[in-house]
Amino acid sequence: MKHEKIEKTLSNVGMTKNEIAVYLALLKLGSSRVGAISKEAGTNRSYSYDALKKLLEKGLVSYAIIGKMKYFRPVSPKRLKSLLKERQDDVDDIMPHLNGLYKTKEKEYNVRLYHGFKGVKTVLLNIVGEGKENCVFGSEAQLYNRFPTFSTHFRKLLDEKNIKIRHIARRGVRVLPSKNTEVRFIPKKSMSPVATNIFGDKIAIIIWSEVPEAVIIHNKAAAESYRSYFNLLWNIARKK
Repeated sequence: MKHEKIEKTLSNVGMTKNEIAVYLALLKLGSSRVGAISKEAGTNRSYSYDALKKLLEKGLVSYAIIGKMKYFRPVSPKRLKSLLKERQDDVDDIMPHLNGLYKTKEKEYNVRLYHGFKGVKTVLLNIVGEGKENCVFGSEAQLYNRFPTFSTHFRKLLDEKNIKIRHIARRGVRVLPSKNTEVRFIPKKSMSPVATNIFGDKIAIIIWSEVPEAVIIHNKAAAESYRSYFNLLWNIARKK
C-alpha cells in the first residue's frame, strides 16, 4: 500500500504529520526510547516528545519504565477503529445542538450554490432527504453517463423512500428507471445541459457544464410557481 494513502487516512483520523511519523516509526521499531523513535521518524527530539504525548492521550501509544529509562511502545492498530468510534460518539452527542443552530440559520439563506460533483451529490441527496415528490424537467443522462455508480445509488435511495417522480424529458433522451417514476415527453427541438428539480418548497437547478454546478432555491412561493409551470407542461406532454 502506498505510504501517501496511509498518511492521508491517519490524518483523517485526526493525527498530525508528526504524530503519524512517530506512530509509524514505533510500529516498525516496537518498544523504543525517544532517541531511536526520533531518528526513525525523521523528527527532532522535542517534536517527537510532543507527538508521543498526543498519541498517549489518544490511546495509540503506551510506555514502560525500565530502570530509569522510559520506553514507548505502540498499541495495536485496532485501536484506530475504537478511536473513530469515540469520535463518532462525540459527534452524536453534540448533533442535536448543532442541528438546532443549523435550522435557525438555514432560514436566513434562501439560495445556496454548489460546485463540482460533490456539490451535485449534495443537492441530489437533499432531494432524497426532503422525501417529497420530485418534479423533474430536463435530462438526467449526464448524471448516468458521468457518474453511473452514484446514479444507481441515487435511484435506489429514491425507491427505498418511495419518492414519486414526475419527469418531463425531450423525446429520445434517456431517463433513469425507477419504480415510482412517470415520464412524459416533449418534442426534441433543442438540447439543454440544465436539469430542474422541484421538491417540497425547494427548486434545484443542475447545470451539467464541464465542471457541474448547482443551485438550491428554498422559497415556497417560487417552488409553487415553478410547480404550476411544470404542471402546465405535464398536461401538454405526451406519455409516448
